[in-house]
Amino acid sequence: MKIEVRADGLHISGYVNVTGKLSRPVITPRGKVLETIEERAFGEAIKKSGDVSVQLDHNAGHAYARTSDNTLTLKEDAIGLHADVLITDKTVIEMARKGKLRGWSFGMYNVQDEMESRGDDELPIRHVKSFLLDHVSLIKDKIPCYAATSVECRAGEDIDIEQRALDVEPELVIENKPDYSDYENRLKMLE
Repeated sequence: MKIEVRADGLHISGYVNVTGKLSRPVITPRGKVLETIEERAFGEAIKKSGDVSVQLDHNAGHAYARTSDNTLTLKEDAIGLHADVLITDKTVIEMARKGKLRGWSFGMYNVQDEMESRGDDELPIRHVKSFLLDHVSLIKDKIPCYAATSVECRAGEDIDIEQRALDVEPELVIENKPDYSDYENRLKMLE
């Protein structure tokens, strides 16, 4: 995750999730499994999901950016789901300045998957083939329960939204105002 504080707001870019990589054990609606998001699943989800918002700690009470107003851009490439976000909320910008943003997460629903059975002592692998993307979330207060992803299930009206997080140390860049004093001094000498 790369975080830049610029004059127009907070720019965050990076990979929300890597496709084809196994998670550590997670609890899902299918039980305790290892999980992998298949290639092209994010690309299809982006096409089908409509407006996707950016939340903070999966709190649906406020959207800090959206695909519908181009403050959130999502794409799947050869690595996984990549996001570019512009946030103008002063509170979130201050959190970023203080290094409080820990990483990414996302929520999905209408999940289509296949289970792969393994030996008696091994957890099955859940291959996530298709889903709808509910939101992308920045993580501040939640602590991911394992290195690559974490899961929470929340009962909605008729859907369960599964949330995944990628726990990566963010890179913070604060754009400083340029120093024009030398240029200004030379202009004064010309007067």
